[in-house]
Amino acid sequence: MAEVMMQLGFLQFSLDTAVYQRLSRSSEYRWARQTRIGSNDAMQFTGYGPETIEFEGVVYPHFKGGLKQVDRMRIQASIGIPLPLVSGAGRVLGLWVVEAISEGQEVFAKRGIPLRQDFTMRIARYDGGLRSILRF
Repeated sequence: MAEVMMQLGFLQFSLDTAVYQRLSRSSEYRWARQTRIGSNDAMQFTGYGPETIEFEGVVYPHFKGGLKQVDRMRIQASIGIPLPLVSGAGRVLGLWVVEAISEGQEVFAKRGIPLRQDFTMRIARYDGGLRSILRF
């Protein structure tokens, strides 16, 4: 079995399953501006903005992992709870929520079965606190 590149909840990205070929991570930081006469604006750090990761990858259903891999992504996302994200090196990256999944299919076999599925998944860091997860 190939080593896991990243794991989100129960979903593992690896060479044997859904493999991402591009990972984009974006972090925002908020700064408030106060205009001043005869000088540059004064700036104050007001906190963190959204942090997102976008995975772009491909699934070859006939190779390993099967045809339902993108469906499993959608099922896990539809549960509606934050999921732990862990790198292949074992680094815990916190809790994340799935915001979007898109899929493209090409190269078809009999009965319209795709031999290649491209996918994009966008996740966002969750900072709602433990109470929000447990739904108190």
